[in-house]
Amino acid sequence: MSQTRPLGRALASCLGNCCIIIAGDPQHKTLPTHPTSSPKNGNVFIHLRYLNHPNGYLTMKPFPEAAGGHTPKPQTGSSSPFNLLRWRYLPIFLGLTYILYCKLTSQPIFAHPLPQHTGPYAVGAIDIESPVMPVRTIDTARFKRTSTPAFDLQTVLFTLYYPTTYAAAKSSTVKRHPWIPRPLSLRAQGYAKAAHISNWLVDKVFEMALRTLAGGITIPAAVDAPLSDTATRYSQFAASWDKADSQEQVLEKTEVGGHPVIVFSHGTVSSRTDYSHYAGELAARGYVVVMLEHRDGSCPGSMIRRKGLPKEKRLIFDETEVETADGREVSVEDFHKAQLSFREAEIEEAVRVMKLINMGRGAEVYDLNPRGEGVDLVNWAGRLNTDEMIVAGHSYGATGAMQALRGGPTPMRPFKGAIILDPGKQSGPLNRDINVPMLVVHSNSWSSKSSIFYGRAHFDTVKDIVEENNERGNPTWFMTSLGTSHPSVTDAPLLEPWILSFTTGATIDVYQGLRQYVHVAEDFLAFLGDGKARGLLAEKAEFPQYDAGAGLGMWQPGQGDNQQAWEEKGEWWDWRSYWQIHGSPAGNSEES
Repeated sequence: MSQTRPLGRALASCLGNCCIIIAGDPQHKTLPTHPTSSPKNGNVFIHLRYLNHPNGYLTMKPFPEAAGGHTPKPQTGSSSPFNLLRWRYLPIFLGLTYILYCKLTSQPIFAHPLPQHTGPYAVGAIDIESPVMPVRTIDTARFKRTSTPAFDLQTVLFTLYYPTTYAAAKSSTVKRHPWIPRPLSLRAQGYAKAAHISNWLVDKVFEMALRTLAGGITIPAAVDAPLSDTATRYSQFAASWDKADSQEQVLEKTEVGGHPVIVFSHGTVSSRTDYSHYAGELAARGYVVVMLEHRDGSCPGSMIRRKGLPKEKRLIFDETEVETADGREVSVEDFHKAQLSFREAEIEEAVRVMKLINMGRGAEVYDLNPRGEGVDLVNWAGRLNTDEMIVAGHSYGATGAMQALRGGPTPMRPFKGAIILDPGKQSGPLNRDINVPMLVVHSNSWSSKSSIFYGRAHFDTVKDIVEENNERGNPTWFMTSLGTSHPSVTDAPLLEPWILSFTTGATIDVYQGLRQYVHVAEDFLAFLGDGKARGLLAEKAEFPQYDAGAGLGMWQPGQGDNQQAWEEKGEWWDWRSYWQIHGSPAGNSEES
């Protein structure tokens, strides 16, 4: 009948106008005069009042009678269609509320913010890009598409993480670096290219995902804050960096002609910001960390900037995209050699810049920096120890750090020690020409997964290098951090702890895992200063090979030892809960 015609429009507008369910007589063609009138035969009849209908009502067919002559009653209360509709919108309402809260409080939507650094110092940060004059041609390989050089070193880019005062870090005018450098589109395109799915649409999807997941994350370091001279005697270390409980540890100060300098090399598909918290934790303990961003084809996306010249994008690339100067294909082995040589040159240029700053030429470095940061570098003169630096790296960066030790120490690579984290399994041979102390740390996943490396197990190759260096009189340690995975030393687990644990198999609390990395690095750096092996470094090697049966938490503090001694010796007495030591200058536990 005509009254039913607007029904489609009523439902299509999601019942946008008020609806009333009433009972009526199915013999009536129109609604009873009084909506409360009782039906004559007990059948349920529905009328919908539709505000835009001329007569004001719509008529629907009655419910079919149930078997036995009983007519089913309409559902009421919380299970009515209209209440169900309201409950259906509740998740949307809560989601929008959460997004609004994150926007108002400048919090990332789906990721955890990076935690504040611990330690006696606050942390400062400066982005420095310094021109290399003249340009250094590291390898003659060129890009196939453009015929332009692939390994010409034009500038060196790094972020300085360094100790500053808490007063300077809390200034209302201080700014923070974004965790993903701008433009976001460059990093997104690089990630898509690394996954071999890059095109205009996918790049845009990646950019939107990055903006949503991590676009608002900032690094908790004060940009351009002044370099600090002093620290408090005591340092607070949180038991878990997202909790309030902490324990007091004495800070043993050593004066070695200024703040020690660490040059850090990142891994493949990484950048200078991916290890910001590890670098910040070392800076909070008095070290100046030079966090490089490599342009050797391993960074997802980096923007080369030179004053007075156009910007140049440098995306991740591999051997299939380059050729020799005479047009021949480049082998994987030759490509890795070129990359490692390029990284070595970038490390040398970073050392050169740091020496300039320490020599009192900080103003010159600032003037040439297209990033516009470093105004206080003029006051850094004579406050760094640039004669005895430390080189460090993770994954491909660990391979590069080992490469930088060959023939050293030298004036261009004045490294007196190295921290090697998960040395690469597919980044070329590992350098054995090493004449300085080293700390080699494997994540649990790096030791547990056996890999053939140039005809031998990778683990055995690393252990041989450690033993050879110990035999030459250079104290070197090799150990596995239990419960960790390859990304555990990066910022990723701090930002997405559940996702990273699920996808990488890490079982340790993410804060505890990174805390263990920081502790052992701190003890090694202290050893380089005074020659005293402390904490974990004073222990003998108990595990010639990785033992999967003695994993994270298997050892309980004090188990098999004197409980009173454990209480007196402190947290390192339970080191077996978190570590397996495979090589140590203290020898093996079997030795008398």
